[in-house]
Amino acid sequence: MNKITLLGLLIISMSSFAQQKSTGDITLSTNMTANLTLNNTTQKVTLKLTGPKDRWFALQFGSFGSGGGMETGEDFVYASGTTLVDGSHAGYAQFPNTDALQSWTLISDTGTSAASPSTRTITAERNLSTGDANDYTFNYANSTIDFAWARRSTAGYGLNNHGGSNRGYNVSVPLSATLGVNDFSLKTSAIYPNPSNGNFSIETNTGLDKINVYSQTGTLVETINVEGKSETVEVSLKSLQTGVYLIELQNDQEKTWKKIIIN
Repeated sequence: MNKITLLGLLIISMSSFAQQKSTGDITLSTNMTANLTLNNTTQKVTLKLTGPKDRWFALQFGSFGSGGGMETGEDFVYASGTTLVDGSHAGYAQFPNTDALQSWTLISDTGTSAASPSTRTITAERNLSTGDANDYTFNYANSTIDFAWARRSTAGYGLNNHGGSNRGYNVSVPLSATLGVNDFSLKTSAIYPNPSNGNFSIETNTGLDKINVYSQTGTLVETINVEGKSETVEVSLKSLQTGVYLIELQNDQEKTWKKIIIN
């Protein structure tokens, strides 16, 4: 009986861990760092990016070709004055393109107020694979990833030249496997498939009470009440037009936002 009990405890303990890979906090330059964490359970990647709060700063990620960063079509993000923008390069010394589909969901953006320190920290997440040809596909099996970074040389958010000490590379950054304790909060909820035809599943590590669906303009289009604090919910929104929607997941302790795409 004792052996069975100990084995059961071991299984429970092991099941409370989720496999992840992370670069850890990588120093790019003075007051610029980046951290990418890949979660093999949720199939999500989380980016934490820090930089100067008074100007744009950018991070490119992937597996760079012989030409290095800024090659046409390569994926990157940059901090504008208000949010994190998903874009792709149009070639060296050319203004970049802004993706029609903004794949990153902003989790937090701190350090933008006048009273805050000089460093701004942005945290965002997206699927490892978004289905968008403009987006880099993160492969959990990879052991390294390449970074290129840039920032404006003076205060401001207009995209401009950023030569000299305001750009650089960190190539072959190790992605190290870790065992992280599951976060039992709604923000770790997984939605799949996404994009979908309107039928998808939501899996959480905690009970879910309500789902509010909003258009991109902030209009509430549907509310779904979840019975019995279910941790897995099947949702059908096939009656909605194709497009991008925001869903608000709620229980009696917290709420979080996710982005869904209906094709």
